[in-house]
Amino acid sequence: MYVRHLQLTDFRSWQHVDLPLDAGPTALVGANGQGKTNLVEALGYVATLGSHRVPNDAPLIRHGAQRAVVRAAVVNQDRELLVELEIAPGRANRARINRGSATKPRDVLGILRTVLFAPEDLALVRGDPGGRRDFLDELLVARSPRYAGVRSDYEKVLKQRSALLKSAGAARSTDPADLRTLEVWDGHLAKYGADLLAGRLDLVADLTPHVTRCYAEVAADGSQPEEGPASRVAELAYRGSVPGLPEEYGTPHGTRADPVTIESALLTRLGESRQQELERGVSLSGPHRDDLELVLGQAPAKGYASHGESWSFALALRLASYHLLSEDGAEPVLLLDDVFAELDARRRARLARSVAGAEQVLVTAAVAEDVPAELSGVRFDVREGEVRRAE
Repeated sequence: MYVRHLQLTDFRSWQHVDLPLDAGPTALVGANGQGKTNLVEALGYVATLGSHRVPNDAPLIRHGAQRAVVRAAVVNQDRELLVELEIAPGRANRARINRGSATKPRDVLGILRTVLFAPEDLALVRGDPGGRRDFLDELLVARSPRYAGVRSDYEKVLKQRSALLKSAGAARSTDPADLRTLEVWDGHLAKYGADLLAGRLDLVADLTPHVTRCYAEVAADGSQPEEGPASRVAELAYRGSVPGLPEEYGTPHGTRADPVTIESALLTRLGESRQQELERGVSLSGPHRDDLELVLGQAPAKGYASHGESWSFALALRLASYHLLSEDGAEPVLLLDDVFAELDARRRARLARSVAGAEQVLVTAAVAEDVPAELSGVRFDVREGEVRRAE
């Protein structure tokens, strides 16, 4: 899979840009503030319908414009599809495929797969659980786009149920009608939550062996004592808020997670915590309360890993995502946004060797010297609102 052409209108800093692309490595080189990241952000948006930099669409519109348009020609196994997304804050976004009739943006999910490496990835190791939950859910949607609907449905039910808990709890309601209504929302939350949780658990089981292997590839060797023993193994563990689930769920080679079993366990948990939830006005159990624990050796990476080990773990998560998606049959486009400037020489070289054989890699860098030799394919200079192919 690769992107043959990218066109932007009023996206971020770009009033208009046409960027022809080739398979293989491409470097976008330019000083900070010239719009390099905006280009790879646009490709990530086509793949995920979201930005890795901001939580909503409004900042994606160029100042003074009413909407932004992103067009990407995606080639997959000799078949080309043109994806067009119109982003209009305050109104429903629109999508077109091959210039056909307007459709829902969610319908384009799966046409382009990307894996994005960025300096923000360090927060996957050191940051809050919400970032790791988003990492899992975005990868889950990339593997199976139907989970975009599951995730959306769960978030809507969670919002409605939490609002009911707050109102009923504040009024100290004992009205049977209020409690029956809450039971209805319990059922919806358990249904969608079980589907999402089962998907996450299976994903963790599939992803963990790749993370272990990729961490070993990019981590510093034992000749650097400050980085810790080379034998420390990287693994993943899903820390859920629903007790009573089989221990093998979420583990490599374990039993596939059963949504029916999870739904029953979640309903039981909701019943047990009913009074506490009414008192606090929040939903205390479900996928929104869970965490993906990153384990290094016998300790959690968060709080125990060195800076270098944290970077190695962040890189391993992205590389593992790339390999997992490739196993599913469509190799994703790799987007490396100014990541090499953040790495020491060893990790830079190992990451470059790991991705050099990908079907398409786009690298952004402030200076050409930051682009490893293994990725020095086509180069574009980005400056003063223009993208020029270097000769």
